[in-house]
Amino acid sequence: MKHLTIFGSTGSIGTQTLNIVRAYRSEFTVEALAAKGSVEKLEAQVREFAPKYVCLYEEKAAEELRLRLRDLPVRVLSGMDGLLACAALPETELVVTAMVGMIGLRPTIAAIEAGKDIALANKETLVTAGHLIMPLIREKKVGLLPVDSEHSAIFQSLQGLPYKGALSEGNAQIARILLTASGGPFRGKTLEEMRGFTAEDALRHPNWAMGKKITIDSATMVNKGLEMMEARWLFGVEPEQITVLVHPQSILHSAVEFTDGAVVGQMGVPSMELPIQYALFYPERKPMRGHKLDLFQVGALTFEKPDPVSFPAFGLAFEVMRRGGSLPTVYNAANEWAVARFLAGEMGFLDIGECIQTAVERHKNIPHPSLSEILNAERETYELLEGSSR
Repeated sequence: MKHLTIFGSTGSIGTQTLNIVRAYRSEFTVEALAAKGSVEKLEAQVREFAPKYVCLYEEKAAEELRLRLRDLPVRVLSGMDGLLACAALPETELVVTAMVGMIGLRPTIAAIEAGKDIALANKETLVTAGHLIMPLIREKKVGLLPVDSEHSAIFQSLQGLPYKGALSEGNAQIARILLTASGGPFRGKTLEEMRGFTAEDALRHPNWAMGKKITIDSATMVNKGLEMMEARWLFGVEPEQITVLVHPQSILHSAVEFTDGAVVGQMGVPSMELPIQYALFYPERKPMRGHKLDLFQVGALTFEKPDPVSFPAFGLAFEVMRRGGSLPTVYNAANEWAVARFLAGEMGFLDIGECIQTAVERHKNIPHPSLSEILNAERETYELLEGSSR
């Protein structure tokens, strides 16, 4: 039996993780659940999965949860201290890090330092602190299992080969990482055509059912920029070894090209449950419910080059990845700030890319930032954009 802690349990990845736990009750024990908000959802999860600990980041929400759960022997925690406590529970073996945003960085580090394997679904961890995380992973000799569908596909494509996954410093046999992108709801559109698009338009993804933040990131292709930055650290490759392919069918989830010209990839229907389940059971594969891939029905797979002109934030991502340092933190923070305001109806779709460009241009890069410098860069980016929006 595997003992789990799940961060972001009420979000898209968290709820799908619990779907798998529900399907394999005898295989898992949930030790702790954590979320930012959503008291009702978290209460229902606690009553079903009976964790010993639960954490709501907001104290007011945590107090309400304590009242609701006073009939159960569960300890309700709050704030960053609560998240850190859940990350390091002695009983836990695998921590699923599915909280969106920089809030997930410190708990992930705490879990690694406590010797826990990580099922990674928090992009910000490697985007902003890959230079800190990967040496720590190697030092503590813990597993780092990618949950993101593209990175899971790459990880699966490397199985059975003389490669040590996320614990490797790199692999001379990898020529390129082929990172696929759906192109989002606005694939093929020009900047002028996208000018008046609303949040409702951007949330209509043609293939994937995801949370609002990541769906907007797909529409701007910022999500693919962040995934490039993650892949660099996960698989020990240089920026020039990452090629993005727009693949509108979302069937090939990503692939690896080796030095001899062979390309090995992973295909499947567009569903996050497969990569989540693969991480939970790794290295085993278990039967999975639901629709399976029918290549006769798919018929054809097509690939296009991405358009960095119509999606300027994606175009900027490669330069940010190449320069590294604290710039990826600024890129990510500016995007988080702008997406929140776009979803609130306070700015236009194209303003997201402009905010990212402004923040990156005004930032003085720190080549090898410490954790405190990373968090400061995030805070300073928010302050810059708040000031410029007044």
